Amino acid sequence: MFSRKQSISPPVNTDMISKQKRYETLVQALHSDIYRYAYWLVGNKAVAEDITQETFLRAWKSLDSLNDEKAAKSWLITILRRENARRFERKQFDLVDMDDVALSDDGPGHETQLEHRQLHKLMASLSEEYREPLILQIMFGYSGDEIAEQLDLNKNTVMTRLFRARNQIKEALESSEQTRGRKNG
Repeated sequence: MFSRKQSISPPVNTDMISKQKRYETLVQALHSDIYRYAYWLVGNKAVAEDITQETFLRAWKSLDSLNDEKAAKSWLITILRRENARRFERKQFDLVDMDDVALSDDGPGHETQLEHRQLHKLMASLSEEYREPLILQIMFGYSGDEIAEQLDLNKNTVMTRLFRARNQIKEALESSEQTRGRKNG
């Protein structure tokens, strides 16, 4: 008689499973570093979490374009930097009348926190060409070669920028200590 074709369920898409495992490994290995960099960039926990989430979402969508697993951190940092730039493209700033805002001054709680804030301000005040290589070296431990690859620069250029960035911070710290000495002395 008529035999009914039995539908054979297709095997689970092994490519999808492989992609999911690869993605989960990537998230587990690099999420904290990417979040830390995002937080350093924006200085706001909630925004850093959003940018990090969006970074990993974009990473999932284009995971097949990541050919070298060793370049994953650089790849994610690039996505994060672009995502941060997109945030400003679509951002509508709310204007507030300063007379309507109450400002409070909570003095520094701890001397170490004050020093960290001062270093953070000094690093933030560097021009981008000096700040970016310094952050990549300090926060992520990248070598000069890795920074050069990440920023698409010559290694000698990177090393010069790192040297100049450190000197600018050193000079700013020395000048602030001299200023503080004059006020206290």
